[in-house]
Amino acid sequence: MTRPLIAVPARFSATASALRYAAEVNARALIEAVWRAGGEPVSIHPVRGGVAERLARFDGVLLPGGGDLAPHCYGATDTHDSVHDVDALQDTFDLAVARHATDVGLPLLAICRGLQVVNVALGGTLEQDMGGPERVHRHVVHPVAIRRGTLLEQATGAEKTEVSCYHHQRVDRLGEGLVVTARAADGTVEGLELPGHGSFTAVQWHPEDTAHGDPAQQGLFDALVRAAHDGR
Repeated sequence: MTRPLIAVPARFSATASALRYAAEVNARALIEAVWRAGGEPVSIHPVRGGVAERLARFDGVLLPGGGDLAPHCYGATDTHDSVHDVDALQDTFDLAVARHATDVGLPLLAICRGLQVVNVALGGTLEQDMGGPERVHRHVVHPVAIRRGTLLEQATGAEKTEVSCYHHQRVDRLGEGLVVTARAADGTVEGLELPGHGSFTAVQWHPEDTAHGDPAQQGLFDALVRAAHDGR
């Protein structure tokens, strides 16, 4: 049986070990988690236009973490000093991927920046900074409470799980149709789903960080690949 093809938009990197030039990359832990789940992860080159045609050959999409979205993407007229690693092409491409996948029901797992991209693609907004070093979720592992009866609960098999986080922004206003499926103790939205789209899950944390040893986190990648296979 051939592995379902999972499109993973590449991230731009100014440098990369062993390469002489700027690179397009994806985290190895992320790629390995898709592979363990039985998927064939394929990094795709971000460009403007042609997203529908390019994604037509894929069975699922994984929107990974990365830098911040440009605040103008969600209607903000000012930019917080903490906003970093903004790339206009990356924003345009990721938003187009999110809109297409949610429009046509393509199996989709969105992680960290990916969750924020989907929220913005559906008309939501972001809090540009969570309030400084004492409040951001960077280099922290903390519990999240998962709403019962959700795809997220089905994938993780848990109502509470310890997650690895690295973000300084969070959802402000929800995008159209989205529902919250998980929260941190401080109220931060940690999970989103879209009722009616039976194979979309978004998490604000990085499940790839611990998926190699935590079945709850690996379960997110397993669920994506399973949906991709079933939707062929």
